[in-house]
Amino acid sequence: MIDAFIGRRLPSPRGSASLPDVSSDSADPLARLASLEGVSSAMASARDGIDVLLRDRGLRRTPPELTAESLLRGAHASAVLEGAGSSLEDLRSGAADETAQAALRVSAELLALVPALGRSPLQAFARLHTLAGKGVVADDDLGRPRDGASADRMTGLASLLVSDTTAPALVVAAVVHAELATVAPFVSHNGLVARAAERLVLVARGVDPKSLVVPEAGHLALRKEYESNLRGYRDGGSAGVHSWLLYAAEGFAAGAEASPVTRG
Repeated sequence: MIDAFIGRRLPSPRGSASLPDVSSDSADPLARLASLEGVSSAMASARDGIDVLLRDRGLRRTPPELTAESLLRGAHASAVLEGAGSSLEDLRSGAADETAQAALRVSAELLALVPALGRSPLQAFARLHTLAGKGVVADDDLGRPRDGASADRMTGLASLLVSDTTAPALVVAAVVHAELATVAPFVSHNGLVARAAERLVLVARGVDPKSLVVPEAGHLALRKEYESNLRGYRDGGSAGVHSWLLYAAEGFAAGAEASPVTRG
């Protein structure tokens, strides 16, 4: 995983395998991943679908209520993927379970973290976990990597995010998502953090500035494929990473279909 991307060996957190080196000689390792067979075309197709959705919406003023609805739907989908049993209506009414409430706290502050992601990705990731774990996790563990190996892996990921790349933003978002989900750097809520970070990258890199796409709902709609490809990213070496990126393009397309814009 991240050790191969940045060209040095890093300790592997428990339950995490190292990706075979596909890019250690490259000044732009994310671009090397984007050049894997079929990835560029799959991501371009997904981006075209998102652009059509947002261009159509751009013909008239987008009310902030649509962004709020997208974030709410995303929080619900992410919570279900994390094991919550609450419905979307439960979340609307304030009757949702603990995991769904954690996802809602994250979504409520998500867009405010766009500047932090560009300046200090580690700060943004820490804040996402603090929001998710508030009242559930010990204060000393909020926003802190669970061990030194996890901290090193997050430093590597942050380095990628502040480095120049020609890789499509969708590739960057997919890698951030998979790294956070599979390295599981925090003591809890890693899935919520990973999916929120993916959405954050889409906003910060201009794919979806008003956050109208619902990538979390796309992953929920493709839950079996989502979970199996995350396992492949963690355990399947370069082939698993390749498969995850191809899957991620499908997930982004499904997230566009789940946007409240398509139902408005």
